[in-house]
Amino acid sequence: MRSLITTALLAVAWPALAALSILACEPEWGALATELGGAQVRVNVAATALQDPHRIEARPSLIARARDADLVVCTGAELEAGWLPLLQTQSGNAKIQPGQPGFFEAASVVPLLERPARLDRSLGDVHASGNPHLHLDPRNIERVAAALGERMAELDPAQAAHYRQRGKAFLTRWSEAIQRWESQAAPLKGMPLVVYHRDLSYLNNWLGMREVGALEPKPGLPPSTAHLTQLVDQLRRTPAKAVVRAAYNDPRPADWLAERAMIPAVTLAYTVGGTPQAKDLFSLYDDTLARLLAVAR
Repeated sequence: MRSLITTALLAVAWPALAALSILACEPEWGALATELGGAQVRVNVAATALQDPHRIEARPSLIARARDADLVVCTGAELEAGWLPLLQTQSGNAKIQPGQPGFFEAASVVPLLERPARLDRSLGDVHASGNPHLHLDPRNIERVAAALGERMAELDPAQAAHYRQRGKAFLTRWSEAIQRWESQAAPLKGMPLVVYHRDLSYLNNWLGMREVGALEPKPGLPPSTAHLTQLVDQLRRTPAKAVVRAAYNDPRPADWLAERAMIPAVTLAYTVGGTPQAKDLFSLYDDTLARLLAVAR
């Protein structure tokens, strides 16, 4: 009898504890939704920090999560173009289709960098709307948090005050953290780096670092031996402080170049979970700055 009563109570309590089911395309948006929703949301994440967000498989288990979602939160700007439309179609969930309140794209509320003047496949994997890797500028997280919090309140009006209260508290903490990070990051201004993919552009723009080379000969094209050899010669003329890659990138090209150019190879979490230290959005930035400052001195 006691177990039956307990089960009944849990069945009643569960909707109150997780009123909104959210599927985040990337870990950063799962972390943000959790910050804004707390116990009122149930968050699933489509990709891990060690997966390339361009190339996620719309597997059956992921389709099932999309089918049950009240809200899908993605980056947008074609980052998920290779897999998200299939996920939306196969889910049969009318709430999360493009243009519906249950579909939210972070890029819709952020000014994007690197919008191409022309589209040409010979330029590589170039996104028509601009660079989609927007979350590594914390000022963009502010914009997304404000808009996402309101969308959650719209979808779950009974808990609107809860989302707005948590959103206000998050934005206060986040603003204070930005001031701290910008003060800590002063030595990084002007630091020249070789990157792997154009996924650190917003971080570089925010901190004033300089990209002097890229391991990919063109966005989305794997590094070739010929291109890496050219980079070694280039770095003799234009030195860099480090070769930087995201945790999901293949480490071998970065290590190869770092050894021959005699500069350190640095792995950044890129998103929540990319390193053991990057456990949430705040520690993602703490860890990123710590790793960059270690090679700036």
